[in-house]
Amino acid sequence: MRFVVWPSELDSRLSRKYGRAVPKNLAVEAPRFSEIEDAVVVLGMNVVEKDHTKLNPRLSGLDEELRTYGFLVVESQYGKGKSLKMIAEKIRELRSRTKPKKGKTKKRRK
Repeated sequence: MRFVVWPSELDSRLSRKYGRAVPKNLAVEAPRFSEIEDAVVVLGMNVVEKDHTKLNPRLSGLDEELRTYGFLVVESQYGKGKSLKMIAEKIRELRSRTKPKKGKTKKRRK
């Protein structure tokens, strides 16, 4: 099954009116094109086509800070809805791995 994945479909800052396709609790804040591409590859889906310069037509009336550019044409064995949820969860997982852990830092004595 082939479908287009726009970053705005995964963006928690947007309402469903502006194209968010996953539930707010699964959505990711400001997903980057590269993060989506990495998640798609890790999940074993095929990227058929990609263009990082295109803007989703639904976002043309929004402020520049909320606009996310690019799209991927993805081939997956699952439907678009399930695949988008899987991609969002994988992005969250990848982000949590790269974040430095918050904890106690040792203070040096002078």
